[in-house]
Amino acid sequence: MPSISNTIRVARIEVFPIKSLGGLPLAEARITEGGILEHDRVWAMVDAEGGFVNGKRTPRVHDLRCHYEPSLREVTLWERDDTSRPQFSLKDRAPLERWLSDFFETPVTLKHDPRGSFPDDPEASGPTIVSEASLLEVQRWYSQISLSNLRRRFRSNIELEGDVAFSEDRLFGAPGERKPFHLGDVLLLGHNPCQRCVVPTRDPDKGDVIQGFQKRFAQERERHLPRWSDVRRFNHFYRFAVNTSIPAAEVGKRLRVGDPLIEG
Repeated sequence: MPSISNTIRVARIEVFPIKSLGGLPLAEARITEGGILEHDRVWAMVDAEGGFVNGKRTPRVHDLRCHYEPSLREVTLWERDDTSRPQFSLKDRAPLERWLSDFFETPVTLKHDPRGSFPDDPEASGPTIVSEASLLEVQRWYSQISLSNLRRRFRSNIELEGDVAFSEDRLFGAPGERKPFHLGDVLLLGHNPCQRCVVPTRDPDKGDVIQGFQKRFAQERERHLPRWSDVRRFNHFYRFAVNTSIPAAEVGKRLRVGDPLIEG
């Protein structure tokens, strides 16, 4: 029998229309034919060799700021502390690509895939999920980091409220398992705890690195691993939030802030 929580609910939804750049908070998000939250990582900056221009490879990304129009037809981009803030159409990419190429000092093109997007893990292309309690626990490990700063380091799509730290670890199961659960009317499958990269070690505002961030995170994550976490899913403990996928039958449904978590 599914367990419906009256206290664990969706507190935040955020999509990242251009992969590696700033997010856009939403009150609700539609599920697309590709099993993603609409508009999430549907654009990607690519270099001349076809590789992603992202924070993993290019720390310069942290100097770039953006603001999306509500229609998502236009984006404003600027360098940190720059008062010049040009606005670009996402339909006519050429001016935007020229600006990005100048900014990164290398040819950059913008690819678009509104259906399947550009996920880090094609098998788990659904939203990443974390709890506010987990973020607050991690914040205690790094007193110099604010909660909003921490959110931008880990860039999760969905944040839950109303439970204890690392409660989201209940949303993945044994190795090879795709664990079903609902957020409101939407069925999701929990895959695994998300393996993190170098990006969370850097300040999203300045790019400054906290030395030893990854080592300390792994130590504290292991020390605070809850009893419901399957330790077999941790080949290392620099893992945080849950990767998911969304079955094809959920296309067209909407996930909303306030939706309850329904386990089982």
